[in-house]
Amino acid sequence: MLTLDGLPAHPLLVHLTVVAIPLAALLGIVAVLWPRARTWMGLMPSVVALVAVVMTPITTSAGEALIKTKRHINPALEKHEHLGDQMIYWVAPLFVAIVLFWALTTDLGVVVRYRDSVPPLPARATTLVLGAAVIVTAIGSIIWVYRIGHLGAESVWKY
Repeated sequence: MLTLDGLPAHPLLVHLTVVAIPLAALLGIVAVLWPRARTWMGLMPSVVALVAVVMTPITTSAGEALIKTKRHINPALEKHEHLGDQMIYWVAPLFVAIVLFWALTTDLGVVVRYRDSVPPLPARATTLVLGAAVIVTAIGSIIWVYRIGHLGAESVWKY
């Protein structure tokens, strides 16, 4: 089992993960909806999303190791594990969408090159699609973190 200083790693690692994922989601949404904030945040949403995407499989691996030590797996714990394995399918696309949106809308990007005039239609459409992808994956990530966390707490406190 993965341990940190003799304690199971999963309950300790999960704290970083459940902060990083919603924080990345919220920063991504703010970056999409508030261009001025996007400027001063810079790479922050991308970096936080990177932490979230790296911590997700580490946390789920530690959780799987912890489950192997259990003699009885209750229904909530079983569902917690199942949903936890799916978290990467939300957080990885969130990371990619945030990074691509940042790359397109910063000084590196096509949209910014046309500040004094209207960007070409493909650039505007791409920005809208990526912005929508950030918002959808951000909302999905927050919902999934809540569902996973609720089931994890339920598996500990109700059973």
